[in-house]
Amino acid sequence: MNRFFKILRWSSLALVMGLSLFATPSAQANNAEEMAAAKVEIPEEVRKANKSCYKCHGDEDEKTYEMDDGSEKFIFVEPEPFDHSVHGKQECKGCHANVELERGEHEENLPITVGCVDCHMKNWEEAKKNGSANKERLAVVVTQIESYMHSVHAQPKRGDQSKTNAACKDCHNAHNVGALGSEVKAERRVQMADICGACHEKQKEQYKTSIHGVELLEKGNNKSAVCADCHTTHNIASPDDDQVKLTITKSCGNCHEKSYETYMHSYHGQVNRLGYAHTAKCYDCHGSHDLKAVKDPTSKVHINNRLKTCNECHKDAPEGFLGFHAHGDPNDFEKYPGIYITAKFMTALIIGVFLFFWTHVLLWFYREYQDRKQGKGYFVDHANPANETIYVRRFTAWWRTIHLLFAVSTMTLVMTGSTLLFSHTPWAPIVMDMLGGPKVEAIIHRTAAVTWLTVFFLHFLTAVYNITKAGKKFRWFGPTSMIPNWQDLKDVIAMFKWFFGFAERPTFDRWAYWQKFDYWAPFWGAAVIGLSGVMLFAPTVTAKFLPGFMFNIATIVHAEEALLATMFLFTVHFFNAHFRPDRFPMSTTIFTGAIPLEEFKHEHAREYERLKASGELEKHLVSKPSKLVARGSKLLATILILAGLTLLTLVTWGYVSSW
Repeated sequence: MNRFFKILRWSSLALVMGLSLFATPSAQANNAEEMAAAKVEIPEEVRKANKSCYKCHGDEDEKTYEMDDGSEKFIFVEPEPFDHSVHGKQECKGCHANVELERGEHEENLPITVGCVDCHMKNWEEAKKNGSANKERLAVVVTQIESYMHSVHAQPKRGDQSKTNAACKDCHNAHNVGALGSEVKAERRVQMADICGACHEKQKEQYKTSIHGVELLEKGNNKSAVCADCHTTHNIASPDDDQVKLTITKSCGNCHEKSYETYMHSYHGQVNRLGYAHTAKCYDCHGSHDLKAVKDPTSKVHINNRLKTCNECHKDAPEGFLGFHAHGDPNDFEKYPGIYITAKFMTALIIGVFLFFWTHVLLWFYREYQDRKQGKGYFVDHANPANETIYVRRFTAWWRTIHLLFAVSTMTLVMTGSTLLFSHTPWAPIVMDMLGGPKVEAIIHRTAAVTWLTVFFLHFLTAVYNITKAGKKFRWFGPTSMIPNWQDLKDVIAMFKWFFGFAERPTFDRWAYWQKFDYWAPFWGAAVIGLSGVMLFAPTVTAKFLPGFMFNIATIVHAEEALLATMFLFTVHFFNAHFRPDRFPMSTTIFTGAIPLEEFKHEHAREYERLKASGELEKHLVSKPSKLVARGSKLLATILILAGLTLLTLVTWGYVSSW
């Protein structure tokens, strides 16, 4: 009978080989490399040594052996697959080292003592010494072993500490460890659900009904995800581990690249990329082993189930959440016109603002530098501060305090916000760790935002009070008003004439046009950044009044407007106030509240003449700030300027690297 089966097996093999002659040349060519890779030349001495083992273990009629206690033990090893496996050159006793044949047999109850790890590590050490040709492949195996040794599979079972959760043989067929080649890999992928499912039965059943399982097992799509694609092959850890959650999320992006890209631009994705796993990940919304297509009625993200899925994190989220585009692409007008238009508008706004003001900065620097070379302008000897004892009061203590609080809260917002926005940069995780993680960062960011808005409203109320107090004396378009007027337009034209050498430097009153822009920009910023920030801070409340896609728009507006404000403050504003040649390296007027009289004449000549003509100049004259105040102001200015330039560097790095 045994001989009959052998004849039948070899006859079948001959038939298959005969049919292969009719295969197309291209098919034969495609498989040539894989056949070569799978072919194993078995030494004759190995064949002879293993032949004696096959007498018992290769008998298809006697696949089991009855033990003394009546139980049956499976002992069959199919010779052909083993001979063609990667261990085909290996004698049986090379792994079963404790087997010693006596009169053609061994002890019945001999324990299995196969040391896959020890054997491969020993071979690796020998290969390193003699420079074996197989060293490259063996190095891969050793790397896999090292990964396995740190995996959850290598840990002892809770119920039996003498055994591991999964040994090599539990995943790799002990006597048919596959050779290289795409056909072998494809077959292995199809088998993986059953291999892993031998222990993880529930997950296996869920996988078989999922879109991944159906695509692979029923439709033959070998590119569909299998267990190892998400959980890795050897370095498998507990799915409760944060790092594993992050790895699984990244694995989703290996196939779903566009969805992963849009996810990473969301708050959830930014936190994930920084190395934290408490925000929503792919499988939190789509499911894991039982993942279904979006159109499938049983899918977690099907339109009928989506709100319930959102409610898992956003308790009591209203139906407005359904309008949110989790993977809204700002570059796709056809699918997301509102998001597209908003993104393009904000981009155009940023380009327009900086095109004008950076040009303004460069021209100003050039002309003022040329004037200084010609002996014009106001000269400040920073090594030997001005000996003037007469100063002009520019800002009261109240306005200086408001400016300081506004500056500090703004820089805090930039630091915390840009760490999320540019989570892809190397510096972002470091800063986030220094802040204490995303949860602490969120508290800091919102506290700074509340401070920022509070300062803004206090300033607004103060301005209203001062206007009301002045009564009819206040001129809305007068020289002391921050409201732009026709004179500002004339000053802009005059300034550009000076830039190009067509006229002398124009004179200004209390507020120059660039100072008015610096003043009014925060009004726009507070409205846009503040409103969008509140929407994102309280999504369940927002969704009661606005459609869900407004979250997408608010996210874009909040980030882009904050970026605009950051770049403007730390480039244009810093230049206007501190870095232009007449004031370099800094001006401390906003911190001391006073400006030397001669500098005042140069910077605000029209105001000086107006106050002198009206006899009110004396009211604004003050003594020179004390040494303590002057030094403290310089120190404070230095700290804030350096902090601003550091933030500018990080933001620029993040912005450029995101292109």
